[in-house]
Amino acid sequence: MDSKAMQSAVLAFTEDEILPVSTVLNMLRELGNEAVGQCDPQIITQASSLSRLPVDSSSIDIVISMSRSLEFPGDQLFEEISRALKPGGTILIYKNLESNKEDADKVISSLERRLLLSGFLEAAHLQLKSVVAAEAVHSFGVKGKKPSWKIGSSFAIKKAPKSFLKVQMNDDDDLIDEDTLLTEEDLKKPQLPPVGDCEVGSTRKACKNCTCGRAEAEEKVEKLGLTMDQLDNPQSACGSCGLGDAFRCATCPYKGLPVFKLGEKVSLPGNFLAADF
Repeated sequence: MDSKAMQSAVLAFTEDEILPVSTVLNMLRELGNEAVGQCDPQIITQASSLSRLPVDSSSIDIVISMSRSLEFPGDQLFEEISRALKPGGTILIYKNLESNKEDADKVISSLERRLLLSGFLEAAHLQLKSVVAAEAVHSFGVKGKKPSWKIGSSFAIKKAPKSFLKVQMNDDDDLIDEDTLLTEEDLKKPQLPPVGDCEVGSTRKACKNCTCGRAEAEEKVEKLGLTMDQLDNPQSACGSCGLGDAFRCATCPYKGLPVFKLGEKVSLPGNFLAADF
């Protein structure tokens, strides 16, 4: 196989002034690159001041970032890394921090989230075998992968086949008889209220066994020589019938009744027409 075809384009950058080539090659071994000896990595130092990586888009197979700072690389450099990597390319963020294990675990989780939010896939912690950390110093790596599709690419989405709900019933299943759910009270025919109330019917007259007081009211009306309509909806041609006997004429049918308002039912007191002793 052609040696050029086996070579991987590698870009390594750091915020430090010096980055040894041997350190970059060790990181490539950690990633499982078998052609480390044939790699000629490009190295950028003091990259914290860069706003753009000096490489073409989709031209790098592996990008390695090495730093002692939590803020490096920034969001803008993450965008540049995504631009520079080929589809399916690998990113490795290497940190060498003076911290305890709990703080290091938090940083690892934070880097994994940043990789995912930046559009990378398979973000995971990388166990470094070749790095021997000093006391109170934690060295670790977090890797990710750029998606294998290019920007603007499209592909068909396979639609899931339509499936209808299937209900399986066995003859041995116990079915509940609906009639057994009804009680004797449910089966009784409802009784309609008896007709004969004083309020039922168009005439609205008191029934034979009246207990609502309508019979007594009709009796008083008969003694007065008035009809129920005249009491329920009193009207006056002169307009003075409701003002009292002092304003009523000699032939007024409402003579002797208390004051009332025209169009409103005349209210008769309970002792009306009772004999005075």
